[in-house]
Amino acid sequence: MPRGAGQTYAWYVVGVLMFAYVVSFIDRLILGLLVQPIKADLGITDTQVGLLAGIGFALFYTVMGMPLARLADRSNRKWLIVCGVSLWSAATAASAFASSFEGLLIARIGVGVGEATLTPAATSMIADYFPRDRVARALGVYSTGVYLGAGVALLAGGIVVRAVSGDGALAVAGLGSFNSWQLAFLVAALPGVLVVALMMTVREPPRTEHAVARATGSAASLRDLLQFLGAHRRLLAAHCVGYGALGTAVTAWLVWAPEMLRRSFDIPIGEAASVYGALLVSLGSAGPFLGGWWAQRAAARGHADAEILVSMLATLMLTPLVIAAPLMPSVAITAVMLAPVVLLLAVPQGLASAVLQLIAPNRLRGQVLSSFMLVAVLLAYLIGPTSVPLIATTVFGSDQELDRALSLLCGVLIPVATLSFALARKPYRALMLAGGRLNRPSTSATA
Repeated sequence: MPRGAGQTYAWYVVGVLMFAYVVSFIDRLILGLLVQPIKADLGITDTQVGLLAGIGFALFYTVMGMPLARLADRSNRKWLIVCGVSLWSAATAASAFASSFEGLLIARIGVGVGEATLTPAATSMIADYFPRDRVARALGVYSTGVYLGAGVALLAGGIVVRAVSGDGALAVAGLGSFNSWQLAFLVAALPGVLVVALMMTVREPPRTEHAVARATGSAASLRDLLQFLGAHRRLLAAHCVGYGALGTAVTAWLVWAPEMLRRSFDIPIGEAASVYGALLVSLGSAGPFLGGWWAQRAAARGHADAEILVSMLATLMLTPLVIAAPLMPSVAITAVMLAPVVLLLAVPQGLASAVLQLIAPNRLRGQVLSSFMLVAVLLAYLIGPTSVPLIATTVFGSDQELDRALSLLCGVLIPVATLSFALARKPYRALMLAGGRLNRPSTSATA
């Protein structure tokens, strides 16, 4: 296949996988827009909503990620993704039929298990489609799915909520009567069908090595994984804490920002969703592009630790902004302050997995990424969605104080991330230099 045609198709695959990521985040985050109607219909509390959006989803998303990542390292990644998309779409549709907290929790578990297939398989495929110096950029494009998905969930969900915001239920032919939040879940499940169709056009790539340390053999054992984690424990610990703290802040914002705007300024949830959704679609989706471009430029200028350096600089700039933004006195000023917050939170989004894909042997890539997700993502979804309402009620004495709770939580998390990235730079730089990163001939492929 000609070089140009190969790169064109590789970017097409990135586009398909990014779309799958978008759909996964629509299904994952639609719950955050439906807090009030779900609470009213099911009789649950803010903390229970936090559990549904957080640990109820993330526990199985991360725990099931380990065996599913092992499948991604040993089997056909394309078909693994197809099965996962089918499962999470069905579970999202099933959420519409839940009549209790327990029923909705089971559906959210299904969403988590299905979505656990995507990122380990997708990032491994992308790393095999691109030369080493293009991996961070390609993964940055893939990672825009986080913010496009979240933004579309809020914008489209807001339209649905406004369209069916009356007190009565709406009848759906052959399915019965549904309230607004139930219809939102049904609509969110539909794009999964298109994802499955598009995945049928994707070819499973040959497995290649980008790693500094190359492994031999066709299958990696648990011992191989533990040896790799132990050999690079200083780097991986700092990486996990840094991106885990950042991910916790991101998750807290994604779940609670619309409801925070609604409670702080007494505006309709549809309007709050539109404000935050527009920022996510525009600046949020631009962030991973910027992060990948910035890291590629930094590497070209001689920074072997480019991916972690960019993450550290982004969180350093973010710290004062993320503290101040929730405390602004009006919707307009808050929206202006949220613009750089959304952008800078998104900049490192693709860099966390880029670091792991670059240092891990091919046969361990999915499992190394899943090990990171088991710790960092589980903590992010456990702490982020649940701690915001808990801080509001226990520290500030009212469930209306979501703004101050977000400010306090992120005012701790973002400096922790910055310090962790600073500690990760030296071991990562040494590993990249040992692998000859800066001495590799540049590729002629265009982005």
